[in-house]
Amino acid sequence: MAEMQGLMERLERVVGRLEVLSAESHRPPGDFGEINGVNGGVAPSVEAFDKLMNSMVAEFLKKSRILAGDVETHAEMVHSAFQAQRAFLLMASQHQQPQENDVAALLKPISEKIQEIQTFRERNRGSKMFNHLSAVSESIPALGWIAVSPKPGPYVKEMNDAATFYTNRVLKDYKHSDLRHVDWVKSYLNIWSELQAYIKEHHTTGLTWSKTGPVASTASALSVLSPGPGLPPPPPPPPPPGPPPFFENEGRREESSPSRSALFAQLNQGEEITKGLRHVTDDQKTHKNPRLRAPGGQTPSPTKSHTPGSRAPQSHPPQKHAPVLELEGKKWRVEYQEGRNDLVIAETELKQVAYIFKCNKSTLQMKGKINSITIDNCKKFGLVFDNVVGIVEVINSKDIQMQVMGRVPTISINKTEGCHIYLSEDALDCEIVSAKSSEMNVLIPQDGDYREFPVPEQFKTVWDGSKLVTEPAEIMG
Repeated sequence: MAEMQGLMERLERVVGRLEVLSAESHRPPGDFGEINGVNGGVAPSVEAFDKLMNSMVAEFLKKSRILAGDVETHAEMVHSAFQAQRAFLLMASQHQQPQENDVAALLKPISEKIQEIQTFRERNRGSKMFNHLSAVSESIPALGWIAVSPKPGPYVKEMNDAATFYTNRVLKDYKHSDLRHVDWVKSYLNIWSELQAYIKEHHTTGLTWSKTGPVASTASALSVLSPGPGLPPPPPPPPPPGPPPFFENEGRREESSPSRSALFAQLNQGEEITKGLRHVTDDQKTHKNPRLRAPGGQTPSPTKSHTPGSRAPQSHPPQKHAPVLELEGKKWRVEYQEGRNDLVIAETELKQVAYIFKCNKSTLQMKGKINSITIDNCKKFGLVFDNVVGIVEVINSKDIQMQVMGRVPTISINKTEGCHIYLSEDALDCEIVSAKSSEMNVLIPQDGDYREFPVPEQFKTVWDGSKLVTEPAEIMG
């Protein structure tokens, strides 16, 4: 009987050890089972972020896979960016805050993910899902909230507002024809709403670092920040890493679209930022060498700056694109036109739209009736059109002039400096919606001429006891 009892005790100990080993084998990568000396798995902030990924991000990925194509590819990039952020949050929960230069280096993986997402949009401007790609590309810098203090939550909301400009266009195009796109919009916007709630609860005034543990560094956090989902089920172990990829994208920095992610990339240089400067000897200084003050006296430096192996930055001419003016399906594409004042689209149809992109010092005349017109990233561009049944949009542009010959119900101006709108007698009921824009003027026909009226840029908001009341502010002389 004693032997039987001893055998049972030994069997219970073996089972207990097997249960412990099984639990450890299913632990997520980077979970060391101890946070700040307390055995309790990942920190609550990381656990809450996992819930966000397993719910909102996973739902967005599911809806994107239904739409497939470019939308699905873009969504996979977003998922990867959230994985990189999760790894950063896990590292922050286990390490103390490092010096500012080290923080910039640790942000590099997230910055690269953001740039990858934005570059994908730029390379697929002809995509039928361009509005979907734009909604994601314009708002994905919200992941930079970890570098924002003291109000990261409002920063995420600002990026979310940038997305709604394009998601509204998606809803307009598909709300009556394909509800899958409507579900996609809801799933994407829910991510940022949930992220704002997460930040408010766990990182109200900025990213919360651990109060104990080692100070975070590139070396100590490399295993945590390595690619991988960091969520169960655990992936197979990654191959041995090569050299740290912190500077492998230097050549692509000029190609990335302007955003806060570009700031991260610049900060990553740290002390390296001064290495491109060349030492100037006394014989090259104007105040110490009279010959250089004479006309034509400045001579090329004989130093290594003119040798092929110089580290001095070289300026590359901007890449030139072939001009485009063509009908693609139901979309007129007018792109990269330079110094053309004779552009004409003579025949249009009600179901057609026009997209005008990166045209400079050019003028386009559109005849007939068309559904909508979008002017994006243009400078010193003139547009004359007959009738638009939907909307004319001006985005990210400068010095735009447009003349309405017939009718248009709505003109939208967003992130634009300088926009002059000449209305016809039939278009005086047009609604003009503006945001983040300046130097806007509307010219109204009166007595055979035009009278100019400025669009307000400055507003005054007061509390009337029950609500906020906003009205244009009068400029005080």
